[in-house]
Amino acid sequence: MTNIFSKNTVRFIVLLLVQVLVLSHINFMGFVNPYLYILFIILYPIKNNRMLFILLSFLLGLLVDMFPDSGGIHAAASVTIAFIRPAALKTSFGAVYEHQALKFNSIALGQRITYITLLTFIHHLVLFSLEFFNLSKILLTLKSTLLSSIFTIILCVLMTILFSSSNKK
Repeated sequence: MTNIFSKNTVRFIVLLLVQVLVLSHINFMGFVNPYLYILFIILYPIKNNRMLFILLSFLLGLLVDMFPDSGGIHAAASVTIAFIRPAALKTSFGAVYEHQALKFNSIALGQRITYITLLTFIHHLVLFSLEFFNLSKILLTLKSTLLSSIFTIILCVLMTILFSSSNKK
């Protein structure tokens, strides 16, 4: 239990620091930003307390919001994907999730990419909808969502592959 707790604590802190110190300063083409901190929400253990998970997701989003002073949009997007994560798990993994037998490192890469893509796209759609909050900017919202999602998905998949292969050795 303490190993899982320490692993998640380190993941929380490292992803938060990488996001606010490095990735928040990347602004490719004026509107494409990677949001790697959602990897904490994506990889959080399934069997842990759901209310604690939603609270940690809110805290992570709030801490990310504090640095660029973005008014709570990261917290709202993080809580949204934390709340809908069980539906995304069931959609992506099916019966494996229903029987609580899900080991993320042993799942096929295609299913992992589907799961990461689903949560990332929803996170970014909520994030950019709240950031622009104007129906006349719907095309900008969708463009930012799509391009930032692609960048974030690539980083998340690379990080999961990199760290899952180092754990198997």
